[in-house]
Amino acid sequence: MPDDKFKPKEDLQAGLHEQIPLYGWVVAGIVVLIIAALVYYLRGHSYEHVAQDKFVGPAKCKECHPKQYESWAKTRMANSFSVLRPGEKVAEKKLAGLDPAMDYTHSEACIPCHTTGYGLVGGFVSIETTPNMAGVTCESCHGPGGSYVNTVMGLDKPEFKTADARKARLVYPPTEEVCRVCHNSKSPFVGVDYKFDFVERVKLGTHEHFKLKYEHGN
Repeated sequence: MPDDKFKPKEDLQAGLHEQIPLYGWVVAGIVVLIIAALVYYLRGHSYEHVAQDKFVGPAKCKECHPKQYESWAKTRMANSFSVLRPGEKVAEKKLAGLDPAMDYTHSEACIPCHTTGYGLVGGFVSIETTPNMAGVTCESCHGPGGSYVNTVMGLDKPEFKTADARKARLVYPPTEEVCRVCHNSKSPFVGVDYKFDFVERVKLGTHEHFKLKYEHGN
């Protein structure tokens, strides 16, 4: 019997068509159309991540602001992740109807407000993989630093202008709206009649504000 490789091209194509039934070609055509439609949709409706700027972590902020960093590290916000551990804040958890013996460090209901950038680019993933993003860090209040750290502001740009940093999406000074994302009546530790006092909370919870070496303007 002659080898297939010596058959005329027309005979090989005819044999291929005979091997694949008509419904097979129909299914293949439908699959191709679905893939083409999906590609078209993704190009026209590309998903834009809610965090346009990558979170860089508090160690980056410390490079230029060591005093502020050391002050922040002692605050309740810096250590807010520890509240989620078993045996922490026992009385408060009992009043809130929470089990003080339970580990909440992986609870999706809790970690968004006890970490920085959860679910966003460069933000908190888990305490095992991103321990530096646990707690309410600098970028929780000042916005993700990917666009302004080492671009508008940095060790090599000490005389940057605040206005330019703001254009690069630095949040300064932090607004009450930023705080209210977590400081609201949805927290299990407060009642429905909870009132957030922005001025007082800034005094209690944030780092000390040291005089800066350079005048950056408003």
